[in-house]
Amino acid sequence: MNDYILKEIKAFQLKDTVKSAQKVFKNYPITHFPVIENGRLLGSFAESDVQTIENKEHELVAYAHLMNSFFADEKATVLELLKIFADNDTSIIPVLNKDKIYIGYYDLCDVLDVFSTSPFMIEESETLIIEKLEKDYSMGEVAQIVEANGASLLGLYISEKREDFVQITLKIISNEMNEMIQTFRRYNYKIISNHENDIYLEDLKNRSDYLQKYLEM
Repeated sequence: MNDYILKEIKAFQLKDTVKSAQKVFKNYPITHFPVIENGRLLGSFAESDVQTIENKEHELVAYAHLMNSFFADEKATVLELLKIFADNDTSIIPVLNKDKIYIGYYDLCDVLDVFSTSPFMIEESETLIIEKLEKDYSMGEVAQIVEANGASLLGLYISEKREDFVQITLKIISNEMNEMIQTFRRYNYKIISNHENDIYLEDLKNRSDYLQKYLEM
């Protein structure tokens, strides 16, 4: 991700005026921007806070208490970056090197572009969502079921938690989706997503249609 570290906008310093910070936010569609001192990150000001300050000639140091504290390591993965973006509701993440020196920032649009062009997103595949009690869920078991049915697992993640259950979203390349679905059911996984070739659901539908016709006689 180092190729996506930006330095286009110069970081704020505490001696900068509110007016100069407001001008940066006006010229660039960003939600936050970092403040540094001697190469060290102090925090980030939010656009929503800076634009409400009335005394434009004050230095930013007078409003240091408004700064937010978040950053990414230069070795951070795309998923780690997406979590930082989401947790802080920001479009900019300051980046620090191994010596904790500020070296630039990541822009949300760039990181989303990287994620959207990854094999996980662009490979032609099926999306399967399964559910199980969290205490009974095993990532190894899920991968084993997929591979035992001759499929390739591009990736998976826990997409939802509720009460004692977890929902797992899988991206799979498979020619035998129905067999895999039935295997997951035998291991007490509930199938959340709908699949046209799910013989089990098709059988239930046929039985339901038959019962409905019988009741209408």
